[in-house]
Amino acid sequence: MTFKISKNSTSKVIYHNLREEIINLYLEPGTSISEKELSEKYNVSRTPVREALVRLAQEGLVQIYPQKGTVVSLIDLSAVEEERFLREHLERAVVKEACMEFPKENILALEMNLKFQKMYIENKDYKKLFNTDEEFHKIIFEGCSKKRIWNSINDGSTEFQRIRVLRLTVNSSWDNIYLQHKEIFNAIKNKNPEMAEEFMKKHLNMVIFDKTQVRESYPNYFKD
Repeated sequence: MTFKISKNSTSKVIYHNLREEIINLYLEPGTSISEKELSEKYNVSRTPVREALVRLAQEGLVQIYPQKGTVVSLIDLSAVEEERFLREHLERAVVKEACMEFPKENILALEMNLKFQKMYIENKDYKKLFNTDEEFHKIIFEGCSKKRIWNSINDGSTEFQRIRVLRLTVNSSWDNIYLQHKEIFNAIKNKNPEMAEEFMKKHLNMVIFDKTQVRESYPNYFKD
């Protein structure tokens, strides 16, 4: 299948598509990426493909080896912990603010999001559950007028996102994620900042306890 896209947006489209495929593990850690195949897929020269790959390399999602090729980077657990730490402390602060003042439309958006989470759990669709999970957190930031901060930490937490997708494939107790989100939602709705912060902390610390299990299930996905 080929894609016809304008020259101005070519590199950006390829970058965003590859980034999504890597984070959602359609392109698994260690997978080789062919410039030739990508240029044929998108019906473009290799220049915009290289530009997209360089941008992904700057984010640590791919490794470019001169004269050898490009591969999807293995997951770095030290980077996972740094990104988790950043998200935990920023999100604890933001969720406390949400308990002080939060628009009604964002409350409704969180309610709808929880319904979708429940549906995806019942359908055993972990890809859509992950995306809805991310959207839940994004709604909280947007309700606190912190959309730029969300975009910044979202762009900088790719390793954390990849291990969370892996977690969903290894650990089928997805109901815990839904219940934690529901606790966070109720704390915001009831304007209880202490409980909201505690629930958010517990939620974002789940990766600490699950990463050993994930690494045992996918040892070839991680850096030594």
